[in-house]
Amino acid sequence: MSTLVPSACPYDCPDACGLLAEVEGGRLVAVRGNAAHPYSRGSLCPKMVHYERTVNHPDRLTHPMVRTGVKGEGKFRRASWDEAIALIAGRWKAIAAEHGAEAILPYSYAGTMGLVQRNAGHAFFHRLGASQLDRTICSPAKSAGIEAILGATPGPDPSVASSADLVVLWGVNAVATNLHFLAYVKEARKKGARVWLVDTHQTATAAVADRVFVVKPGSDGALALGLVHLLASQGLADERFLAAEALGWPELEAAALADHPPARTEALTGLDEPAQLELARALAEARAPVIRIGSGLSRYGNGAMNVRSIAALAAVSGVLAKNGFFWDASTGPAFPLGAFTRPDLMARPARTVNMNRLGHALTELAGPRVMSLCVYASNPAAVAPDQNAVLRGLAREDLFTVVHERFLTDTARFADVLLPATTSLEHADLYRSYGHYVVQRARPAIPPLGEALPNWELFRRLARACGFDGSPFDLDADGVIDLLLSAPSPWLKGFDLAALDAGRPVTLQPPPGPRWRTPSGKVELLNPRHREPLPRLLPTHAGEGALPLRLQTGPALYSLNSTFMDRDDLAAKRGPLRVRLSPAEATVRGIADGARVVAFNELGEVALLAEVTAAVPDGLAVIEGVHWSRDTLGGRNVNALTSQRLTDEAGGSTFYDNRIDVRRAG
Repeated sequence: MSTLVPSACPYDCPDACGLLAEVEGGRLVAVRGNAAHPYSRGSLCPKMVHYERTVNHPDRLTHPMVRTGVKGEGKFRRASWDEAIALIAGRWKAIAAEHGAEAILPYSYAGTMGLVQRNAGHAFFHRLGASQLDRTICSPAKSAGIEAILGATPGPDPSVASSADLVVLWGVNAVATNLHFLAYVKEARKKGARVWLVDTHQTATAAVADRVFVVKPGSDGALALGLVHLLASQGLADERFLAAEALGWPELEAAALADHPPARTEALTGLDEPAQLELARALAEARAPVIRIGSGLSRYGNGAMNVRSIAALAAVSGVLAKNGFFWDASTGPAFPLGAFTRPDLMARPARTVNMNRLGHALTELAGPRVMSLCVYASNPAAVAPDQNAVLRGLAREDLFTVVHERFLTDTARFADVLLPATTSLEHADLYRSYGHYVVQRARPAIPPLGEALPNWELFRRLARACGFDGSPFDLDADGVIDLLLSAPSPWLKGFDLAALDAGRPVTLQPPPGPRWRTPSGKVELLNPRHREPLPRLLPTHAGEGALPLRLQTGPALYSLNSTFMDRDDLAAKRGPLRVRLSPAEATVRGIADGARVVAFNELGEVALLAEVTAAVPDGLAVIEGVHWSRDTLGGRNVNALTSQRLTDEAGGSTFYDNRIDVRRAG
């Protein structure tokens, strides 16, 4: 007899879907969508449809291990948890005594999005005095761009898209990354809405769009400001809204009229004046327009300014006035984490290392040198930029590396101590979303496989070994969840805690407040507190570099960053690592479709197959997905070609801002 246990998808995706785990005799036999979830409404993406294949995979790590072979070789002997914890605690105490605790660096991100397991190491490393990690690999520049104009204003509910008459998907491959938002878009399209896509090439989402506007990489801000120029010059700006609810329209209007005429916008973006005017008119004249921006357009050297400029366009066109600008849901403030992460446990300020510069941190950073790395909920050997620098650092014999993982990933192969981790259905957690306002509490559906432990239990054991006691280390995962739910939060006023406690999905309501939660109470087109008071054109890093092709990394349909690489069924659909080129670019290089080629730049080389397609414009090379080394032709993935340079604000990654060339494999 099977039972259905409610849960949530734990992965780094805005959809955070509701799940039902089917369990028989303590074993997971199937996973299905939860029809009672207000956002995902019973459907799952192709990656999660057979999540039981991940949970029950024969290659799961099930006991602690200690390295016996060369670093990176992946050879280990079995160990007990007692031995592993004692070894780690002993080495860290010795490193702290000799080099200082800042020689120890944690590295984690969003391998799980649950509030407990994702933040599990923070209190421990604060108490230890280790270096702090600036966790900015995804889209902090996007947040910075929004904040510059809209402050802490909550985003609208994503369901607004279902009532739109025009939806502009701007820099978002929703088929791969936001499938359930796309369901709202399809509902609107059935009612007659137009669906337009703005992107650098024809992604999978182009198949559901009525019109595709292809722009040059990193030119999103230039396009937005060019459209502001047209709205102003054509008398299409929402003057009533701007006069009543915005600051700085006269200044932005003057700058846009002077600096962003259509000819310049065309030169910067590749989009001609008729197409620019078509976009501007459609946004201004739509009854219920929606702009949904993705995160990729923020992963350039001008990423924050790109987002800020699009937010300004949303205000000038009237999209913001009609509640149609959707960037993300704003659920972060709902659950204050300080009582759990305990930054107050730090005896003194510690240095901060940007996670996008891990290669630099492991090979060049001094004062003190990083002597130990603790990795959990991430796979930096595959996902961090400048892969070759990261691998050089991980290969250091004097670097003591601890990895907590479910599978023998690229990073796990470099571990000195390798520890088995649970999946989301084997531990308790609390899930919020950055794509909608539904939250869910999940309890374990099955026991942990083998000796696997959740992130939080690992750090509780390390705390005991290091002599750290008191809160939060004396709480189990459910105790931490209760602690988070008991923290004062206006978001939880009137919230159905009983339904949440029962595992049902519950919708948060943003607390009452002014419409625009900025210092002025208005949309701040002009932000006098910012080092750049007005949105303006900023260059990308790659610019007009020596190498001819702009590299566009991007999400794959059947993987999520380097996750799901364990699954043979998804690998068969995903296929080998490929670089997509236009027919003209392939011809000039003598490259045929399916040929073995090498993509290269000053950072490294990647061996892969060519895909020749008209979906990619000239001057562009597209590589989707982050493969494990075992699944590549030469042991390197796309991040051997991406740099450690940062965004204009907030220290974000610039995965989309690199240049390469491609040659036939010799």
